[in-house]
Amino acid sequence: MGSISVSCLLVLSLLLHTAHADDINVAVASNFTAPMKEIASLFEHASGHKVRLSFGASGKFYAQIKHGAPFHLFFSADQQKPAQLEREELIVPGSRFTYAVGQLALWSAQEGFIKANPDRLLALQFNKLAIANPKLAPYGVAAIDVLEHLALIDRTKSRWVHGENIAQTYQFVSTGNADLGFVALSQIMKEGRLKAGSSWIIPEALYTPIKQDAVLLRSGEHSPAAQALLRFMKTEQAEAIMQSYGYKPLARTQ
Repeated sequence: MGSISVSCLLVLSLLLHTAHADDINVAVASNFTAPMKEIASLFEHASGHKVRLSFGASGKFYAQIKHGAPFHLFFSADQQKPAQLEREELIVPGSRFTYAVGQLALWSAQEGFIKANPDRLLALQFNKLAIANPKLAPYGVAAIDVLEHLALIDRTKSRWVHGENIAQTYQFVSTGNADLGFVALSQIMKEGRLKAGSSWIIPEALYTPIKQDAVLLRSGEHSPAAQALLRFMKTEQAEAIMQSYGYKPLARTQ
């Protein structure tokens, strides 16, 4: 929060503050963990509301919401699950919007293991490759897209280790249980720089754009805090945080 000026906080406080503080439960896709923690902290400071964050696979959250989980907001890692909730009339009409576009990276915890290109992957110079479960995690779907484009599905499949979500996929690589892994750029980048290890930021032409949608769920329809947080996601302050982690925010341009 050091980059946010005091004057900005005062303006945000005036925009977001309501007479009564509110508590909300927010389901957030694992790839968005780090930026959402920063955004929620800034929002709480400016508004007085309390945000309880839950992180996990978008597919699991979708199933939980269908079965009545008490979330007020859902920040998915894709567009499909929020759209399905909309068709099932489980969200407030008109609330769905794209808050960011994620980027995929091939990452190793070892310095110099990847030379900012796919050569090691193409040469099969690794033992295990971590991939998020494509049935649950949109970043897993994107990873499969890349492997298909590179004609590597059959050549690498025996070396895959599946993470339940992108957070577990990152953990497999960070702990050395996999030499390489397809992770969200946001997991390995901070303020525009790689935090550790080595990586190849994958060209967007190799996978379907990872557009990430958020929705206001029916349980949040009358929650001032839920509505305020959605508004806050469209501010320059929230966008700056997202961009520092490698996302391409879209909310204010729609």
